[in-house]
Amino acid sequence: MTSPTSLISAAEPAAPGTTPARGTAPASGTAEQFWADADRHLIRYGATFTPEIIERAAGSFLWTESGRKILDFTSGQMSAILGHSHPEIVATVRKSIGTLDHLFSGMLSRPVVDLARRVADSLPDPLEKVLLLTTGAESNEAALRLAKLVTGKFETVSFSGSWHGMTQGAAAATYSSGRYGYGPVAPGNLAIPTPNPYRPDFVTDGTFDWRRQLDHAFGMVDAQSVGSLAACIVEPILSSAGIIEPPLGYLPALKAKCRERGMLLILDEAQTGLCRTGDWYAFQREGVVPDILTLSKTLGAGLPLAAVVTSAEIEQTARDRGFLFFTTHVSDPLVAAVGNTVLDVLEREQMDVQVQAKGAQLRAGLLEIQSRHQAVGDVRGRGLLHGVELVLDRDTKEGSDVLGAWVTRRCLELGLHMNVVQLRGMGGTFRIAPALTSTPEEIALGLEILDQAIGEAEGAHLA
Repeated sequence: MTSPTSLISAAEPAAPGTTPARGTAPASGTAEQFWADADRHLIRYGATFTPEIIERAAGSFLWTESGRKILDFTSGQMSAILGHSHPEIVATVRKSIGTLDHLFSGMLSRPVVDLARRVADSLPDPLEKVLLLTTGAESNEAALRLAKLVTGKFETVSFSGSWHGMTQGAAAATYSSGRYGYGPVAPGNLAIPTPNPYRPDFVTDGTFDWRRQLDHAFGMVDAQSVGSLAACIVEPILSSAGIIEPPLGYLPALKAKCRERGMLLILDEAQTGLCRTGDWYAFQREGVVPDILTLSKTLGAGLPLAAVVTSAEIEQTARDRGFLFFTTHVSDPLVAAVGNTVLDVLEREQMDVQVQAKGAQLRAGLLEIQSRHQAVGDVRGRGLLHGVELVLDRDTKEGSDVLGAWVTRRCLELGLHMNVVQLRGMGGTFRIAPALTSTPEEIALGLEILDQAIGEAEGAHLA
């Protein structure tokens, strides 16, 4: 068997016509010119750019222009669940771009209807009506518009650590970042505390009392509401908040709170949907069926594809009231064809079962790292979506952006791309989301590099 470290050092043959010979200047000039152009011409839209020029990607790895090979432990933007440049996805794109790429939004094609049927078939009743869009923000926007139109109300509840997108309605329901300086959001957005067992705010007999927290949260919601509660939108596992999974029992109790108030429950499974957690959908663990489900990221396996799924009853009411979400790329055939290919692979490979085994390997490895390093305060998550929170002191749980940044940088130097939560005060929490197609050797390699980087950080007295 190939040793984990050899996966990085092994030479990788370039695909014909895709990689310039080493030492050949690319069309955009030298690396120095590339970064000068980036600095001069790109609008900076978030965290600092990774200091590498990425030339190509395949499977679980990225290759830089300088010839480095980097293991991608984030599946791109937590999206490329089948790895990069999966041959079946490549074949589908090549075929579709030459036959049926984009249509007038009022036209339908077989890939669109086939994908809608197959997504509905993968879900429990009564989820059967599907709208195919492009991004997670767009699907959440559509879900919120549906909920408001169907209920005739406008107030929306979401977690204080939420991330639902950067469009108007989705951004208004996002509290983890991006709220300062942009002026007023749409009225009626209310936050409830994130149920974080590692950092509990309500404690009874030494344990997190999430029921008391939830009762308090909706007491505050009721106090602030003007009597127009339309929807509650939450992620089954909060990603930007640091891979926070609500305790068992929380989602059913949340749904009950919604029912009591005539609200619709929207579950945003942008990152958790389609086998990522070891189930086809994260909500299956507790059998809580949402009124509206949103999918993105994983459905397109890295291409821009998203979906909104709801019941026939909700869809009919929305239709009767004139629901409008007519966008340029709604029901586009090319990405729908890709979505069908994604489902083909997931079904054929029984990917949910595979992820259970791979997730067990990942979790065991992370817990082993935690047992050796005091800097690892918490390991949490499911399947191939895990969080690792680094702390300066396990007793006080004091975090450190500096520690997280140092380990991230060192991992990259060693050949591993890690994604640390890029929010102030949360820079010590890693989001780990390898491709579902990762091999045991690749998972072992990522764990080996992370272990080394954390050990070196402790040796440098950063923790």
